[in-house]
Amino acid sequence: MNIDYQLVYQLFPRSFGITEEIQGVISCFEKNYHLIKSPDFNLNSDGVLKIISDDLKAVNFRVESSKASVDKIKVPVLFSINNRIDKFFDADAVSEDGKIVIEVEAGRGYRNNQFLKDIFQACMMPNAEYLVIAVRNHYHNTDDFKSIFQFLETLYISGRLQLPLKGIVLIGY
Repeated sequence: MNIDYQLVYQLFPRSFGITEEIQGVISCFEKNYHLIKSPDFNLNSDGVLKIISDDLKAVNFRVESSKASVDKIKVPVLFSINNRIDKFFDADAVSEDGKIVIEVEAGRGYRNNQFLKDIFQACMMPNAEYLVIAVRNHYHNTDDFKSIFQFLETLYISGRLQLPLKGIVLIGY
C-alpha cells in the first residue's frame, strides 16, 4: 500500500491560529520535507534535526549540534543560591528568546510516550510559551501524528488539565 504522505501540522488549542514565529518553524520543516519524509526516509530524530538545523538557525533558533554535553541545548528549570542552575532539561532547539521549544522525535515519539515527557519538560521551562513536537507520519505501519493528535485533542477539549503553555504545535513529517 503506497500512501501519499505530506507534511501536516496542528496547533493546540485549536481556538486560535499560527503565529508568525511558529510559521517560521513550520516553514523549516516544509522546505526540507522532501529530505525527511516518512516512510521514504528512515531517519532518526538527530538525522531530521541535522537536515533542518541551518533553516532553524536562520530564524534565530539555537540547535543541538550533537549528543556531546557541550553541544546540547540546556534549558534551566531550577535555580539555587547565587542563581546557580540546579536542574535543566535538554531541548533539540530553542528560540533565542526561549519562548519556543522544539523537540524532534522519530520511533519513540508515540510508542514510548516521549511526547508526554516533552510536554512535561516544556511546561517546567520558565520562559517557554510554545512547544513544537515533530513526529513521523509513518512508523511501523502506524501514524504517530494521528495518534498524538487524538491525545492532544482530548487533552485540550476536556479542559481537565491546564498547561502553562500558550500552545503545542504537532508536526507530522
